[in-house]
Amino acid sequence: MKVIRRKTLAAASALTLGIGLAVTGGLAPAASAAGPETTFLVLAPQGGKTDRAAARVAAADGTVVARYDQIGVLVVRSTNPAFATAVAGAGVDSVAATTGLGSALDEGETIEVAAADAVTATADPTGEPLFAQQWDMSMIGVPQAHAVNAGSPDVLVGVLDSGISSSHPDLAGQIAKDKSTSCVGGVVDTTEAAWNPTTSDHGTHVAGTIAAAVNGVGVTGVAPGVKVAAVKVVNDEGYIFPEAAVCGFVWAAEHGMQLTNNSYYIDPWEFNCRNDARQRPVWQAVQRAIRYSASKGVLNVASAGNSNVDLQHKSVDAGSPNNGTPEVREVNSACLDLPAEAPGVLTVSAVGPTGEKSYYSSYGQGVVEVTAPGGDSRFRTRGVSGTTTDQILSTTFNTTTRTNGWGYKQGTSMSGPHATGVAALALSAHPGMNPGQLAAFLQSTAVAKACPEGVYNPAPLHPDGPHAYDATCAGGARNGFYGAGMVSAYNVVK
Repeated sequence: MKVIRRKTLAAASALTLGIGLAVTGGLAPAASAAGPETTFLVLAPQGGKTDRAAARVAAADGTVVARYDQIGVLVVRSTNPAFATAVAGAGVDSVAATTGLGSALDEGETIEVAAADAVTATADPTGEPLFAQQWDMSMIGVPQAHAVNAGSPDVLVGVLDSGISSSHPDLAGQIAKDKSTSCVGGVVDTTEAAWNPTTSDHGTHVAGTIAAAVNGVGVTGVAPGVKVAAVKVVNDEGYIFPEAAVCGFVWAAEHGMQLTNNSYYIDPWEFNCRNDARQRPVWQAVQRAIRYSASKGVLNVASAGNSNVDLQHKSVDAGSPNNGTPEVREVNSACLDLPAEAPGVLTVSAVGPTGEKSYYSSYGQGVVEVTAPGGDSRFRTRGVSGTTTDQILSTTFNTTTRTNGWGYKQGTSMSGPHATGVAALALSAHPGMNPGQLAAFLQSTAVAKACPEGVYNPAPLHPDGPHAYDATCAGGARNGFYGAGMVSAYNVVK
């Protein structure tokens, strides 16, 4: 049994770090000696065309593999060790190497897999045989909401993740295949095999929480009447490179999605500092993509993260960069967890079955907008299939045997899709809201949760012992643990 990945990053090749450049001048001669192929983000000046930047890329021995003219970003590959220097000049605002950068997919842990043939309906409100184990759905009023509105097929949710199993019986009819794609490498590939999962069922689990069908099989999603699109941004090693995230946000903007769900952060830096030349180009590219998607009517929902960090009061990052030797560095308000802390993104913390902050969930006043069920393994009540569990039950896919099933995971990766599903119900009941209005509506309909008194310490319930997960909640009715409160599926449709 593996423990939850709380932003634990796999070691990656020690390749070139991002270098921010903002200089002008003539084309530098390309180096003659070839190095390993490296991927770069090349940014044209904000609002400018990419033609001049593309010309500089070619002259510096680079190849443009994807062009996002909407936001002035090129995805480039080159074997020129001096490419970052050679490409700098008029028409290029900044450049950052991205090869070897890992992501922090909030993988969660799969604890127990329910029987794949669990199809006997029970007397629960949804008719789904595994609903009795979905304590999370009752916590946010899903049965009551479904009696009013279970979601509209006109609402499309982009799941930026590791892909969705298109053969899963709870999801096969829920996926908009013509809107699905792989963005791995920053390059679009719409073949069905490309956007199906290969090494992780994380995206399949997330998609089930949002929209698993009410069909007498398995579980129900928060909004089973809506459609989801697989937007695969996680590569086979479980990493998300910045170019994949950029591709994902732009794809969602261009293909009619009103919502995206994002359960990751973009590395190699856990906190991407806008005042650091190594990180600023990544921040700029991602922020351009997020702003563009919002301008096209997309509300992006992101998980707060599993590091139990106060995102309002960051001071030290000791685990970055993850593609080389981590350095201990001071961080401040210029350093953001992307995409969770990007402006315009709805950020979600996690609670367990008692409604308390999950021991692992990051938090922060002014950062967390709402909270939702994510599971909390302090409360070990799990037994044989059919009993209550402390984690989130949803759709799964065994990437070794290539079989579908249902299983448990925990993490803010699981809380995010609950909020996304509630947002999808809100749009179904009240179509026409823009992203800002929708985000405000989710917060105004949330059920307020007060801060716990004193220092929040989950010990002795948690096996890691006292003080390991100490946290202090700031604020009143709106606070750092829960934001405006628990999302409510019923409140957004009644």
